[in-house]
Amino acid sequence: MSTLAYDGTAMLGRQLRRARNNPGLLILTQSMPVSMLLFFGYVFGSALAVPGSEYRSFLVPGLLVATAAGGVMTGMFQSAQDVHRGVTERFRTLPMSRAAVPAGQAVADVLVTAAGAVPFLLVGLAVGWRVEGGALAAAGAFGLLLLFRFACVWAGIYLGLLTRNEEAAGQLGGAAFLLPLLSSAYIPTAGLPDGVRTAAEWNPVSAVATALRDLFGNAPVPEGAAWPMAHPVAGSLAWCALLLAVFVPLAVRQYAKGER
Repeated sequence: MSTLAYDGTAMLGRQLRRARNNPGLLILTQSMPVSMLLFFGYVFGSALAVPGSEYRSFLVPGLLVATAAGGVMTGMFQSAQDVHRGVTERFRTLPMSRAAVPAGQAVADVLVTAAGAVPFLLVGLAVGWRVEGGALAAAGAFGLLLLFRFACVWAGIYLGLLTRNEEAAGQLGGAAFLLPLLSSAYIPTAGLPDGVRTAAEWNPVSAVATALRDLFGNAPVPEGAAWPMAHPVAGSLAWCALLLAVFVPLAVRQYAKGER
């Protein structure tokens, strides 16, 4: 474990320097959710049953979770880029823990995400979003958000190691945008057709978004929803545990075996 901690810390530093040296990507990833908040909040909000500032309060947690789900795309692209450029192969020749490289990437991504959430939340406050559930509940919501991002990044790392090509990973990663669309991130699921509503309520994005709204005090837990949304905190933790249990060992095994 000490070897993993030492090597993982070194890889964490490498990933943070990588993020610092690519400011364009940081600006894009931070400005996109802000743009979506302003666009959805002031354009689509007028066409929904949830009025004005109430919709923006509903939307802010949903966009936070949609951004966290984007960890699949960033994890996939970065790991595929390293494989495609030969960086991963060089790391494999070093006497280091096989889990250090993907773990360092995942932890660095969570730290960058946490820092990037600050300007988005400030804009949210400016457009009318408020924390109504207390400081402890808000801290729990933020921790749950980062845990979900961590789980999504591991899924992306595994998929990126499989694709082994940054262009293919970039194209495939675009499919991650579909996950929040079929969820309660942007609209309530109550008005959806039955089959679509069932799929949306079992979407992990819906569970985490509902949990954040409940913990922030922005919207009540919907009645009559599927189990993950009816028990959003437990459902979110269950989804995160499942994603980590599946993709952490898969990613580490895929990294270790390479092309063999």
